Amino acid sequence: MRIYQEADYEAMSLRAARIMAAEVVRKPDCVLGLATGSTPVGAYRQLSQWNQEGHLSFREVRTVNLDEYKGLEPTHDQSYRYFMQVNFFDHLDILRENTHVPNGMAADADAECKRYDELIRSLGYADLQLLGIGHNGHIGFNEPGSAFVAPTHVVDLTERTIEANSRFFASADDVPRQAMTMGIGCIMAARRILMVVSGEDKAQAIYDAFCGPIDPKCPASILQLHPDVVLVGDKAALHKLVEAGVSVCG
Repeated sequence: MRIYQEADYEAMSLRAARIMAAEVVRKPDCVLGLATGSTPVGAYRQLSQWNQEGHLSFREVRTVNLDEYKGLEPTHDQSYRYFMQVNFFDHLDILRENTHVPNGMAADADAECKRYDELIRSLGYADLQLLGIGHNGHIGFNEPGSAFVAPTHVVDLTERTIEANSRFFASADDVPRQAMTMGIGCIMAARRILMVVSGEDKAQAIYDAFCGPIDPKCPASILQLHPDVVLVGDKAALHKLVEAGVSVCG
């Protein structure tokens, strides 16, 4: 595992974008596993800028997103398909048919989860999987529980996750209570995992994930078993690791 400590969000985003860009240059038809939320937006903006300036192309890249709210249309301004279009895909030369997000409106959610797993498997899994982390240690929408769930599945969101996401909705009552999420198995099958994290409020989650026991009560702790994890964070998010004596670069 490699850990890069950057001064602030902007520097963290630039480091993450460079790692993702290197993957695209290394393998122009690579599979990128993508995440939503505020943390990766800076990296997406930087990659979009480089693409528009002609420094790299996403024409052959395939993407698979981690999750989608159950019951939201792709055009809903809080759906993750909409998020990806507005914050990333619409600013690239990527082909729409090469971008994949679970269908939150599928009549049979379990069948959609199986379809999504088969799709990811058919692509050979992600060459690089981008992750954020929730305050409770969730990755994707894999919430704390009694076991690590391997396949893509429908999950009931915890009250803490609903509260954290309510800032994007008119109120907490408007936040969907369920989501479809890529399972731990698909995440761990990625060749490389890149986690981005920013802010003091994520410091404890990061410490628990990488210094605590491997426990489904902290889903991100499973990443301790992955052979190639890169963690990029700002000083505020990583300070508990540094205080614990964990070696960081930067």
